[in-house]
Amino acid sequence: MAICLFSLGKSGDLQFGRNPLLNIRKTAEEMKRPSFVEIWYGETKLEYKSDDGTVLRTENQKEVEEKFLHSILRALWATFKIATVGSLLAALLALPLGILSARNLQFPFYLRIPSNFFINICRSIHTLIFGLFFVGIVGLGPMAGILAIAFHSLGTYGKLYSESIETIDMGVVDAIRSVGAHPVQVFSEGVWPLIVPQFLSIHLYVWEYNLRDSTVLGLIGAGGLGLLVSEAVSLFQWSRLSTLLLVIIAIVMLFDFLSGKIRKELL
Repeated sequence: MAICLFSLGKSGDLQFGRNPLLNIRKTAEEMKRPSFVEIWYGETKLEYKSDDGTVLRTENQKEVEEKFLHSILRALWATFKIATVGSLLAALLALPLGILSARNLQFPFYLRIPSNFFINICRSIHTLIFGLFFVGIVGLGPMAGILAIAFHSLGTYGKLYSESIETIDMGVVDAIRSVGAHPVQVFSEGVWPLIVPQFLSIHLYVWEYNLRDSTVLGLIGAGGLGLLVSEAVSLFQWSRLSTLLLVIIAIVMLFDFLSGKIRKELL
């Protein structure tokens, strides 16, 4: 910590700009009125004028914001699909890798080491980097987001799966082995029943995390809420950005509550 602070101070990067408090106040002023309130209080004939007073166009704010809310719902549904399908794909792909990586199951090193290596590679590469990679391969849209979520989460699932298996009571497993059961029977009868609740809990946790992660994948063209966030920031539409942030916070809190309740029941 001391070295980092010293380095930042020496390079002049340990600063918050010229007027941080003023900038915070200005940003708060621009975002304090979320755009969705215009559905009730917006003008029906809002005029946009040039510098000389000429009316350029007239619009109904209520109708415009109602269409924007519909686009948010479509983007939210796209975000949900990206997170859900990507998480499930990752969970299925990571299952054999997590099992092979568990040291207490004593798989041959030529299976365990490559599996663990691939898991660590996937964990090391951020979702956005995977997103950029897959946008270049499959093009813009939700499929790139699904693959980005899947490949990054594969590493997370694999690591958590292997750690969960390594915490089980090996006495049960050894007892099944001692009666002459083959490896498939040992896993199905001794390991699988012990790890299923933990695996489901892991899936819910990672799915909830991916829902947050998928909201920003739209920034690189992978669809979902991130695309609307990118547009709002690019066009300096701070009231719409405020609405989008409220939606993201609400949906994350809802899923955090629901997955927490389900995980509590499982464990």
